Amino acid sequence: MNTISTPSNNREALFDKVKLRTQRVSLYYKASQALKDVTLDIPEFAITAVIGPSGCGKSSFLRLFNRMNDLIAGARVEGQVRIDGISIYEKTIDVVELRKRVGMVFQKPNPFPMSVFENVAFGPRRHGKSNRYELEHIVEMSLRQSVLWEEVKDKLEESALTLSGGQQQRLCIARVLAVEPEIILMDEPCSALDPIATLKIEELMQELKKNYTIVIVTHNMQQAARVSGWTVFFLMGEMIEYGETSELFSRPKDKRTEDYITGRFG
Repeated sequence: MNTISTPSNNREALFDKVKLRTQRVSLYYKASQALKDVTLDIPEFAITAVIGPSGCGKSSFLRLFNRMNDLIAGARVEGQVRIDGISIYEKTIDVVELRKRVGMVFQKPNPFPMSVFENVAFGPRRHGKSNRYELEHIVEMSLRQSVLWEEVKDKLEESALTLSGGQQQRLCIARVLAVEPEIILMDEPCSALDPIATLKIEELMQELKKNYTIVIVTHNMQQAARVSGWTVFFLMGEMIEYGETSELFSRPKDKRTEDYITGRFG
């Protein structure tokens, strides 16, 4: 087991392996600075929650790891972003392959206007898989992993748009899993869902962390406390505090963290 220093609170944390690392990362959208000098290690096979008020840089931070910020005009990254020690902003990096490796689930379910089967098969097809038997296996395994198979196995040829909101979000997770990522980024994945659907997504996340590294942005403090092993608090583009979730929520080291998680602002 490696002992990794967490610079934000100057203490030691035990990670089996660091999967994601930022070193003095700043992010700019033209003249506006969205992230300021962020240094952070994220462990493999764990759920890390990113919390903070609206506009603090949470989603910008999340999009560092699949280079989705590249799609925004005028976006510029300074510092190092590494996955398994490899800098992902080098010119030699294949961004398409990177985004296969780092899947993303968005705030609102966004199934494609096609069948349930074709939604899940879409990614594998784009990456060159065309054998029907192989695709059927991938679709079934991905739907089983997302705990959706039993609910849709008789509806595979029906439009994905006929599913409930919670089912659509699990379908989107299955679509991500179908291309065999290592990392899953989740940007407010439950904000549009009812409590029952939210619970299913949270239970699913606990299963997925056994095989995937998960980073979730959430406004829901209770959700962060329930699902994550580690939590990072952002405020106005700065990382204020980072640590084990149980400790950060029970004994925050920074007054601003305490004020936020107790509802004094945000």
